[in-house]
Amino acid sequence: MVLDLAVIGTAITLGPLHNSAFILLLAARRGVRLGLAFLLSWLANLVAVIAVVVLLTGGHPPARHTAPSTAALAAKLAIGLGLVVYGARRRRRPHPPHGTPRWAARIDHASWGAAAGLAWLVQPWGLVGAGAATALDADLSGAEDWLALTGFCVLATLSLIVMEMYAVWGPPPPGGRAGAGRGGRR
Repeated sequence: MVLDLAVIGTAITLGPLHNSAFILLLAARRGVRLGLAFLLSWLANLVAVIAVVVLLTGGHPPARHTAPSTAALAAKLAIGLGLVVYGARRRRRPHPPHGTPRWAARIDHASWGAAAGLAWLVQPWGLVGAGAATALDADLSGAEDWLALTGFCVLATLSLIVMEMYAVWGPPPPGGRAGAGRGGRR
């Protein structure tokens, strides 16, 4: 379970869509605050999904060869096959680049709620579902699985945490920060 969660968490944190949206938020006016709202919403979504799984299982994995364990295996298989098919389709038929989305033009005037909602919207739900299906195997009677689930949530959020920390404490680049003409760093 630990290795599976580490691989899924790494795939989530390296995803391009949410990282691009986060970078646009950081470059906006009040970017650090909007980034913090995005980051906290992102992390809350992950924790909520894992908490629901833990509440449904009672902290104990389903017994082998029972209906719940068979359903969990079927869910893992369906999610995995779905991700493979989606990846194969995207590779064969790449989409042409689109123009700037309408929401990108309004990002400077985004509220904290909009930034938090954007985090929910761009979360890679297929991979989050794969992580939740893997979390079904967690036996929370020991500390190892608690650490594995916590590590999964932190690892899946790590790229956002690093970018937020750099936006707060990093040195300003020569010539000013991206977005400095639109209100600066905070």
